[in-house]
Amino acid sequence: MNTNLQDYSHKRFNILTGEWVLVSPHRAKRPWQGQNEEISNDIRPAHDPSCYLCAGNTRINGEVNPKYNDVFIFTNDFAALQTTSPKFAVNEGLFKAESEQGICKVICFSPDHSKSLADMDVKDIDKVVKAWQQEYTELGAHEMINYVQIFENKGSVMGCSNPHPHGQIWSQSTLPNEVDKKNQHQKTYFDKNKSSLLGDYLKQELEADERIIYQNDDFVVLTPFWAVWPFETMIVPKKQYTNITKISKKESFNFADAISKITQAYDKLFECSFPYSSGIHQSPTDGQPNDHWHWHMSFYPPLLRSATVKKFMVGYEMFGSPQRDITAEQAADRLKNLS
Repeated sequence: MNTNLQDYSHKRFNILTGEWVLVSPHRAKRPWQGQNEEISNDIRPAHDPSCYLCAGNTRINGEVNPKYNDVFIFTNDFAALQTTSPKFAVNEGLFKAESEQGICKVICFSPDHSKSLADMDVKDIDKVVKAWQQEYTELGAHEMINYVQIFENKGSVMGCSNPHPHGQIWSQSTLPNEVDKKNQHQKTYFDKNKSSLLGDYLKQELEADERIIYQNDDFVVLTPFWAVWPFETMIVPKKQYTNITKISKKESFNFADAISKITQAYDKLFECSFPYSSGIHQSPTDGQPNDHWHWHMSFYPPLLRSATVKKFMVGYEMFGSPQRDITAEQAADRLKNLS
């Protein structure tokens, strides 16, 4: 690696979105006198009678959860997207708006209130993967649904209001901004080179071996060269697949293994239940081949120096571009030693 990248300010290019991130490694030594977050390491019970997501409990809308044993999925009681929204458009000079339809679901990873993905066995995480596959297929089959976004917000620092292990699935009629950018850049590269953008990038990463955190037979966990968040990571399948339904049973288990390894490493990093937002980006469900897509899962954790120091996206990040202090290589090295 060019040592200048470890010592001097520079920009790095995100090949998937076409955007730049400012890296300032010399700032990592600056003293911190800002806000410190409260991180709770309280031991939670396996079942919380006041939790809306625990098995057998009554949710806010009056519905009773079944006494589920592994994964439980239901339509979000406070969905951000509606199936009943009428189709309309506003195009009045510089005022432009379009209707958006969709279906939002909640997926409980486990009936055990005390756990997170980092605490679950790989075989149980594999059940979550299979549930994701099923939801992607079923939701994507709706005529009005052209994209399915699977994600998880973990921890109160990330705005999660319920500590029960769960994620969400939002499906909608158009491509959201981040997906649209990745769709365009992957297609442009594929049309020109007849190969996967992310697949070719992965080959270069494996050869460089500077940001690889963990790998098994089918998946690689790495810190992207263009990472924005201090300990951002990505899980990439070694073979090019457009979406998660294409992987085999063995690959599904190895995907679960990769999730287990990185979430456990996160928890060891600052000795806390590590907060993050994670999400899977994959091909649209618009009926097109989408051969240019190479699906992947990203983790965006906000913690910077310790369990209590958070990375804020403010000031220059809001008005200029994303900026980071710790380099991708330094972050990857720390996580690799914990995985």
